[in-house]
This record gives sequence, structure tokens and C-alpha cells, in this order.
Amino acid sequence: MLEPSHNNELPAIPGKRYFTIGEVADLCAVKAHVLRYWEQEFPQLSPVKRRGNRRYYQRADVITIRQIRSLLYDQGYTIGGAKQKLSSHEVKDDTSQYKQLIRQMITELEEVLDVLNAPVK
Repeated sequence: MLEPSHNNELPAIPGKRYFTIGEVADLCAVKAHVLRYWEQEFPQLSPVKRRGNRRYYQRADVITIRQIRSLLYDQGYTIGGAKQKLSSHEVKDDTSQYKQLIRQMITELEEVLDVLNAPVK
């Protein structure tokens, strides 16, 4: 789970359907090789693979990666402990993921509002 104090450190998730591994690495503040390793360790991560074995992550994957990052880096879990935490019902029932989605939507709506309020040239 992401603590509110850590949400401000990570950039907002753009309103795209798919993200490349490089984009996800930037959005989640981890290296690409770490993401590839986490794919092997966490069955919840399953990016779509297209031609050339390129990975394309969806928004849910990015949120899951942020949860994994928080568990490992911020809360001090081991890989095994983070796996158990993610597979337990605690995470599925937890509202922090939904709160993050709502904050993200608010950010995106504010960006749209800024564009709509911009002076017409």
C-alpha cells in the first residue's frame, strides 16, 4: 500500500491505456531490470507482450508495481513477505488502491480543466 506521503513523490499516471517498461520505470521510480525481476517473483504482474517480446503495462499493473515498491522499499518487507501481503485478502479489500485511483482521476480532471480554461488563440 502506498502511504499518502509517498504518493506525492511519484509522478501522476498519465491517462494512457498501455505503458512501456521505460515509462513504468520512470512512473514507479525503479529500474527496468527490477521490473523484469518482479515479473518473475509476483504473479500479479503480467504485462502484455507484443512483437519483439516488448512489454506493455496497463494502469492496474502500474498501481500494483507501486504497491510492491511501497511494500519493499518503504515498509521494509522482503520479497516473500510482499508476495504474501499481495496475495492475502488484506490488499484486495484495502481502500488505498481506490484512493490512489481517485487522486489520479482528480489530477487528470484538473489537467483537463486547465486546458479548457486556457485562453483561445
